Amino acid sequence: MTKTLAFSPDQHAASRTAPAISHARFAIGAVVRHRLFEFRGVVFDVDPTFANSQEWYDAIPEDIRPSKDQPFYHLLAENADSNYVAYVSQQNLEPDESDEPIDHPAIAGLFDGYEDGRYSLRREHRH
Repeated sequence: MTKTLAFSPDQHAASRTAPAISHARFAIGAVVRHRLFEFRGVVFDVDPTFANSQEWYDAIPEDIRPSKDQPFYHLLAENADSNYVAYVSQQNLEPDESDEPIDHPAIAGLFDGYEDGRYSLRREHRH
């Protein structure tokens, strides 16, 4: 038995125009800083588009809420007071030019070393 799918004209037009594909600007191990807030971190994972909860997304003030259709980065982050894990949109990150390592207790479990402003992923975590 063949299944037929029916599309409205609007749905059919939408299927012909794919959304723009955004490429990740930062690789795992890159040290970055937030454009708006005073923290920096090392990238340990990348989602091609938003992959967190709607509740998390809605908690961001609407006037600075980023588009979901861009890479989002998982960071081992630090600020002047603490270290933590952050989830940040690509539009809110820039390269960190300080050449200073990140002070986060989880770094040793994921990365081997720090050289030329970036961390090397431990062999057991490479694909």
